[in-house]
Amino acid sequence: MSKEKIRIDKTCLNCSHVVEERYCPHCGQQNTLSRLSFHHIFIHFFEDLTHYDNSFWKTIINLFFKPAALTKAYMAGKRLSYLNPVRLYIFISFATFLIISLFPSEPEKEIKAPSGKNKQVIIPTIDSLHIEEKSVDGLTKVGLLSQQNNDTIKKILEQTEKIDKVSSKQKTDLTPNKEVADFGYKSITELDSIQQYGEGKVKVTGTEYWFLKKWLTVKQENTNEQIVEKFIESFTKNLPKLLFMYMPVFAFVLWLFHDKKKWYYYDSGIFTLHYFSFLLLLVLMLFFIDRAFSLFGENPFMKWVHFSLKTLGIIWMTYYFFPAHRRFYGEKIMISLLKSSVIFIINLVVVTFLLVLFALYTYNNIH
Repeated sequence: MSKEKIRIDKTCLNCSHVVEERYCPHCGQQNTLSRLSFHHIFIHFFEDLTHYDNSFWKTIINLFFKPAALTKAYMAGKRLSYLNPVRLYIFISFATFLIISLFPSEPEKEIKAPSGKNKQVIIPTIDSLHIEEKSVDGLTKVGLLSQQNNDTIKKILEQTEKIDKVSSKQKTDLTPNKEVADFGYKSITELDSIQQYGEGKVKVTGTEYWFLKKWLTVKQENTNEQIVEKFIESFTKNLPKLLFMYMPVFAFVLWLFHDKKKWYYYDSGIFTLHYFSFLLLLVLMLFFIDRAFSLFGENPFMKWVHFSLKTLGIIWMTYYFFPAHRRFYGEKIMISLLKSSVIFIINLVVVTFLLVLFALYTYNNIH
């Protein structure tokens, strides 16, 4: 309950009715001071969103450990004991993607020598040993080297000189760009030329051409690493919008598989809000588990515990839908299992297809 100080004046600021206690009997507004600190505004917002004082943790526990319990309670009319389904989803979605975006990506691990300093292993080439043909002939004259070995070494020196020239040219071509991969094309002009005049085996498909042309266009102002980072950032940032837009589709598929006289689309919509809230909550928990266990380094026991917890999380994420479906719609086990399996597979295929389209859309909009 709010702790703001009640006004001395008993006239409601909203509708001008007389307020005997805290809340106006006509419009429901609290008769409290209208000028508050930022701290009060923030706390008030959080309380309105979650009803933190009496229902937040109760809602979260039931959502996570009791499939469909929240949905059944809501449909039975128990609206004040738990968070509103829409508010619950908005809160968990906001918290999940905000927290994940605030954490920096894991730093790249550097390979260090036992002494703790980075060392580069250098394999000497024959050139670095300063062996020349004259020296080889000299060793042969002295008798330390046979003529047969003399000829063999000279052939090796000739081959090494050719390899070194090719290697040096390749290093010169690659070093200025410092790229991870260029897919074999240096520019859009080269790609277009090969596509227009090259032989059949050299040409690429229409999809590959679109991908490569976009990559080379963006590469003019970005490195490969920057392109990947921009793609991940944009994909993660807009994923909540995709999930929110997909929920009506998920609810529609649920509605199609059940008795239209007994179950309304609204009922499936409430079930969908709770189910998606659970998925996001579990994603957030798995994220925290990954971050927490990354602090233990390469400890074998902790790695095993980490793997076990993630496995249990993924199993629970997959299994959760089936008991939730059976408990909410109240059908026999085999009928519910058959329906929920078909619904699960349909949505899995559709989601995969949408994610691919969304990934292509995100990639196409990288600048």
